[in-house]
Amino acid sequence: MRLKLLAAAALVATPMLAMSKPLTVCTESSPDGFDVVQFNSLVTTNASADVLFNTLVSYDEAAKKVAPSLAEKWDVSADGLTYTFHLRPNVQFQSTDYFKPTRKLSADDVVFTFDRMLSESNPWHKVAGASGFPHAQSMGLVKLIKSVSKVDDNTVKFELNEPNATFVPILTMGFASIYSAEYADQLQKANKQTDLNAKPIGTGPFVLKTYTKDAVIRYDVNPTYWGAKPKIDRLIYAITPDASVRAQKIKAGECQIALSPKPQDVIDAKNDKALKVSETPAFMTAFVALNTQKKPLDSPKVRQALNEAFDRTTYIKTVFDNTATPAVNPFPPNTWSYDKAVSPYAYSAEKAKKLLADAGFPNGFETTIWVRPNGSVLNPNPKAGAELLQADLAKIGVKAQVKVIEWGELIKEAKQGQHDMLFMGWAGDNGDPDNYLSPLFSCNAVKSGINFARYCDPQLDKLIADGKATADVSKRTKAYGDAQKIIHDQALWIPLAYPTAAALTRGNVSGYRVSPFGRQNFASVVVQ
Repeated sequence: MRLKLLAAAALVATPMLAMSKPLTVCTESSPDGFDVVQFNSLVTTNASADVLFNTLVSYDEAAKKVAPSLAEKWDVSADGLTYTFHLRPNVQFQSTDYFKPTRKLSADDVVFTFDRMLSESNPWHKVAGASGFPHAQSMGLVKLIKSVSKVDDNTVKFELNEPNATFVPILTMGFASIYSAEYADQLQKANKQTDLNAKPIGTGPFVLKTYTKDAVIRYDVNPTYWGAKPKIDRLIYAITPDASVRAQKIKAGECQIALSPKPQDVIDAKNDKALKVSETPAFMTAFVALNTQKKPLDSPKVRQALNEAFDRTTYIKTVFDNTATPAVNPFPPNTWSYDKAVSPYAYSAEKAKKLLADAGFPNGFETTIWVRPNGSVLNPNPKAGAELLQADLAKIGVKAQVKVIEWGELIKEAKQGQHDMLFMGWAGDNGDPDNYLSPLFSCNAVKSGINFARYCDPQLDKLIADGKATADVSKRTKAYGDAQKIIHDQALWIPLAYPTAAALTRGNVSGYRVSPFGRQNFASVVVQ
């Protein structure tokens, strides 16, 4: 009788032991969509590339080097012009109610993924519409990549027009996620190309189930995932724009991870036994972009005056609660090639007034300051920061109207160059300085819209190109140092801060680590 009772108990207990728990993450805003190649916001990368897709190679943050992903290995020719990637065998694309793959990942998918971005003759090239392919364009891939071809089912070859030391690191970026050519063919035949942005198919650890804009995104674990299976059974993004509300939700247990907390919420969480804080110096820069194509911001002296007028010390204390360090150059000081010789602009209203007078604006001028409504790791308190800048500029006669614009619309309009002054931030993907210089200051990036200063200068462009053309770190450092001097002297930005990346977790969460690049990896997270 006792053996029967024990057997019965085991039958009841086994399903309970096998059950995993869902993970709810409070995020700061809605993604632009799920076709990540069309967009450049980190929020979109987190909702798509980080969970639904994989790239050929990934960046190992602990080892600080590029690592295999969908490609098991790769070879580089002696002249640096040919890269051959050997794909991992038996990788399956996700199966959903709207797509059932009939084959494994192959070279055809890699060729389609890149040909779509690079070739105007590809029928999918125009599907992106006005947004285009901002990263592919700003990183100069159209000019760099001569061809992408299939060697066999598991081998693909990239031929470059010139050597480029950043090529493989670029492939770790979210926009280089690999898409299913078979799914694209299905959508094209059904004339449903826009579904690629709403109903994504990837090879990643999670599968999109439902999405309600400004509310929630629900994912299930991909049962056929080629990598280590996630330790949760479901992933939920609870879209919560207000950082204070995110902090309240994690305290109440409504989410297990809260992203982009305000500095004060981080301090409070460190004193809350139910919560934990994960933080690290971020590979990020907060800045105000000055649109050099708008008068009078086309004058270097005017841009320098705006830099001299702004009190960064008060800004960092007010907005970041002194958890960030003042920014000088485009990328953080722990990045190789950072030029320590570049000095920050001093806070001097008198010097700013003289520069304005020398530029022909002794009485100042009128302009606008664009800012997002909700906080992020790169701008914890957008309204307060914009009002501080507005007040400082008023002291030198510059009347600036603060325009609070919804994030999606702000990005769209700014990429078209509609702004005057724009509060913005940038997170690099792999620790390489070019992750900042090419997308934010190259002439290609003016065309793609990500160069928010809209500054195209042949000398600066050449320095950026020279830095990519060699693997010699000393030569790259020299080129990037000269580039930083031009960016500073031309005052293309008002550099603001190098923030600390942080996230709050419940005490019963383990295996989560905040990324200095703002990327998200939930595959190893455990909810007790």
